Order: sequence, then structure tokens, then C-alpha cells
Amino acid sequence: MLKSFEVVVIGAGPAGYIAAIRCAQLGFSTAVIDEWKNDKGEAKLGGTCLNVGCIPSKALLESSENYERVAYKFGNHGISVTGAKIDVAKMQARKDRIVSQLTGGIEMLFRKNKITWLKGHGKFAGSGEKYMVEVADGGSSEIVEANHVILATGSTARHLPGLEVDNETICDNIGALAFNAVPEKLGVIGAGVIGLELGSVWRRLGAKVTVLEALPNFLAAADDAVAKEAWKVFVKEQGLEIKLGVKIGNVSRGKRGVTVEYETSEGKQALDCSKLVVSVGRVPNTRNLGAETVGLKIDERGLIEVDEHCRTSLPNVYAVGDVVRGPMLAHKGMDEGVMVAERIAGQAGYVNLDTIPWVIYTAPEIAWVGRAEQQLKAEGVAYRVGQVPFSHNGRALGQDETAGFVKILADAKTDRVLGVHIIGSHASEMIAEAVMAMEFGASAEDIARICHAHPSLSEVMHEAALAVDKRALHM
Repeated sequence: MLKSFEVVVIGAGPAGYIAAIRCAQLGFSTAVIDEWKNDKGEAKLGGTCLNVGCIPSKALLESSENYERVAYKFGNHGISVTGAKIDVAKMQARKDRIVSQLTGGIEMLFRKNKITWLKGHGKFAGSGEKYMVEVADGGSSEIVEANHVILATGSTARHLPGLEVDNETICDNIGALAFNAVPEKLGVIGAGVIGLELGSVWRRLGAKVTVLEALPNFLAAADDAVAKEAWKVFVKEQGLEIKLGVKIGNVSRGKRGVTVEYETSEGKQALDCSKLVVSVGRVPNTRNLGAETVGLKIDERGLIEVDEHCRTSLPNVYAVGDVVRGPMLAHKGMDEGVMVAERIAGQAGYVNLDTIPWVIYTAPEIAWVGRAEQQLKAEGVAYRVGQVPFSHNGRALGQDETAGFVKILADAKTDRVLGVHIIGSHASEMIAEAVMAMEFGASAEDIARICHAHPSLSEVMHEAALAVDKRALHM
């Protein structure tokens, strides 16, 4: 007899496991199919984010930032430290413990919510009154049936054609998170979020890092003022070498590492490095889903076609997270998972893609929500700007972290907040106030009228809101 569930979720990353938990909370019998296995061959929940993405990278970022503070920055506080060393093996072990704690926590949540975990690759095997879903693991397989199916199969690193990633010498995010020693010279192809974060980890620990970016502009997705400030901090102050407008040529492995031949406006050049990280975006995991078996529509980019509520072209089939339109961000996928579960239950779940925050966990951090100034100019929207640096803020001075600013863009007529852009310490935390303000349709004056604790970094948000009306109090 077939196992039967009201909801089957394919994929146990953030979008999938959150969708499953919310479905179970709403009373649905729920199963999750996932094929992820760690380097020891153990099945683990959490997908890319928890195992080889968001969580381990933030653990390494924190370790590397602490090392840099001890080795180079504590002197400003009157703290003398000599002979600071980094134990890479211990740092990696700490990272692995954090990953194990969180993936184990999801297992506990599955047990608590009576969610069935089916280990293997999930794909459609047929449809009728219910959907037939195959679960294949090695040489064995079984079929389960479901009233509703939620596709949350996530994404994988995009690889360059003809360039084999072995995660030893030439790495994607998986290999770059597992170095057992600091590489002498690290090459990074791609100056996006992942490339900058991983490059900054190993630069702080002593690697000479060179980033090769195909686009002519740095951080093209960010506000121009943020990108300009980030370039100043990362390149001129921190010594990260970034080359723009790069065309990658031949990449060859040698006994001592990798040689990357490339071309810029300055001509042909070559980069010799101990390790090479390829970070050129991500592609949705939509192959081998059995889409053709049931007529599921997938576009030319490999994304599953959905409406504003993540409904696919098939009745009772939804898709969430990295396999659908919108930014490939874990928190966006989580919100979509909750929305879909609530829609299945007949509730009014909703996700506003215009208020999804973006964060780059460099030091200083970069975060934004809403539209950038260059977008407003291109759209012909009349706006006002309030921009205030952290260098005027008492808490930032006390922390010795004064780089960056908060920038608020508001509609010139209505004063409604259209975008908020932050580069600075704890930008990832500060952006939440901006997200809430925009979600509730707040004006810049609304933020300016709210009392912010003193001394705190949040006061810079307050000052920027005041500056929109040219009435900043500390400028």
C-alpha cells in the first residue's frame, strides 16, 4: 500500500523545511523528500544554506573578523596582543559544530511536528486524483502519493563551461568553505555576494586575494553610492584586489596551483594562485523532477513558472525559493514556504518581493531594501535623499567601526520610503527597521518621529530620515 500524505515537499532547504513545518502546524500530514548528504555520506536536512552556504560562511566570517581584530585592531583600544595565530582546523571544527547543531535542530523540529523525512531524490512519477512522487535512493525507490506538492529543490553553483570544479584546487562555495590551510594566493572569479564574502574570509587570515569580475561596474545590484563606498573600503583600505571588465581565457592546473589567463582593457594578463574559487552565480535545481511526466512548466532559465502566490501551472502544485522568480535568498524562500502552506489551508498568505532585504556579510556589512537611486532616476521618479555617515555616531566611534553610512530615498511628493541602503557595522540587523517601515508604507518622517535609543547605531537611521527633510540634528 502506498504511503499517502496531504502535502509532500521536495527539498529540505530553508524554503522546503519551513513550508513543511507550517503545513504540519496547520494540521496537514506532511512528508519531506531530500537527497542531501554531507562529505561523510550522512543524510542531513537544511540544504545548501545550512550545510555549505549561509550558515558555515557566517561562522568563518566571524572567526576571520575576530582574528583580524586581535591581530591588527585591538591596539586602538589599548590592548596589546603579540603572536596571534589562526588554527584553521579548529576554526573549521567550530563551523562544523554549528552546522551540525542547526541541521540536528531541524530533525528535532520534524519529529516535534510529526513530519516524515523520506531520504532520496524526489520527482513526479505520475498524476491522477493524486500526484505520484518517486523517492529514489541509490538502487532502491518507492512511490508516495500526495494531494499537494511543494517544490523547493533550491539551487547549485553555476560553473564555467570547460572548467572542472574539483573542490580541491578549483572550488565553488563547497570547497571554499573547507580549506584546511590559508592559501598563499587565492583567486576568485566573480565579485558578487559569495565571492566577496569568501574572499574576505581568507584575505583576513593572510591570503593575497585577487577577484576577477566580468562586469565593468562593481556591485552593480547595489545603490551606486554604496558600491562606491564599498570599493573604497575593500580595495583602497583593506587591500582586496578587484579587477573589473574581465574576460576569462584559459585556466590551467599545475603542481603549485592554478593559472588563470584573462583579458581586460589593459590587455592580456595571467593570475597564478594556490586555489581558485568560481563564484559566478547559481542555477535552479529543476532537472530530473519528472516535469515532462506531469506537464510542469519550466522556462528557458530553468525556473519553474509560478504566479504571485507561487502556484505552478499544475493544480495543487507549488514552487518556492531558488527555483522560482525573485532573488535567490533563503529568507525569501522561507516566506514563500509559509505563504504556500497557508494558501493550501485556505488562508491569505502573501509575500511582497519589493520588501525583501539583501545583505552582503562583508566587513563592513552591506544591506538594502527597495529601489536604488539609479533605479529611481531611470524610472523618472521624483525623490529626496537623506544620507548620514556612521563617523558622526557615538556608538560607532566607541566600537571603532565608523565606515559607511545610511541612505534613505523617499518619494518627493508623499515622503513614502522607496529604498534604504546601508553600508556599515551590523547593517544586516539595522535593515529590519527599514523593511518594516516599507512594509507598512511608512514615510521618512515616520522614521524620524520614532525615538531611537542613544547611543546606538540605529540613530544613524534616525538621522538619515531627518536628513531627507534637511533637518538632521547631528550633521
